[in-house]
Amino acid sequence: MNSLFSALEEANRRPAPFECYTAVDLWTDEHTSEKMLGYHLNADLDVSSRRTVFINRSVEWMTSTCKVGTDTRIADFGCGPGLYTNRLAKLGAQVTGIDVSKRSLDYARRIAAEQALTVDYVHGNYLEIELEDSFDLILMIMCDFCALSPPQRMAMLKTFHSLLAPGGCVLLDVYSLDAFANWKEEATYDVNQLDGFWSPDTYYGFLNRFKYEGEKVLLDKYTIFDPERTRIVYNWLQHFSPESLWAEFSQAGFADHQLYCDVAGTPFAPGTDEFALLATK
Repeated sequence: MNSLFSALEEANRRPAPFECYTAVDLWTDEHTSEKMLGYHLNADLDVSSRRTVFINRSVEWMTSTCKVGTDTRIADFGCGPGLYTNRLAKLGAQVTGIDVSKRSLDYARRIAAEQALTVDYVHGNYLEIELEDSFDLILMIMCDFCALSPPQRMAMLKTFHSLLAPGGCVLLDVYSLDAFANWKEEATYDVNQLDGFWSPDTYYGFLNRFKYEGEKVLLDKYTIFDPERTRIVYNWLQHFSPESLWAEFSQAGFADHQLYCDVAGTPFAPGTDEFALLATK
């Protein structure tokens, strides 16, 4: 009984902001990586990837705004199953995709081969990967930037800056302070939580959602009990104002930026749950 009580105490413990980083676990676990790929490939859901109609519009806008052509060198950090990279390669761009999920990259490579596309897919954690090429455009899409701690974000931005050719750009999207204001703390419990997302076998899942008002950080802390093990997965989401996001880019050495509502170039307007930034070296 004491061990059960201790486990529940830990499930409900509020950690310090970004105390633990488990994002890689979602993409390397055999079961959850398969589930995540399914979300990626569902053309009608904004889960893991945007809807297909949005991705097509986004690539069209990038092509025009960033003048993507046969000599354009593009790196997509967190490329997943190649939904952007393969489309951009089809336009003739020289594309590199980096992702920690082998399952997603296997799918991306298969589609690229079927379409006779040349894409350099690199398997690894983009926080640790070292690239030798330089790029005209770097992408980090689907608010991946928000899952990183302040030191991780600064290291990432300095890596982006070093990899960009003169005049090159970074395009990414983030969650806004308006979205943060709408979240509420909660604690929930379900058998086979999220429709079996965490395991193919029966399990018991606890979700504790914590808000950190000062840091503007949200945490979804999942504790999963199954017959073999107990796991805790931390899903951190930093939220930004346009000013706070640009402050981080400016500190990393970027020279200028433009704001949009999304990575498809919708003109910026306050009050949206997400926004995008196109920063120039």
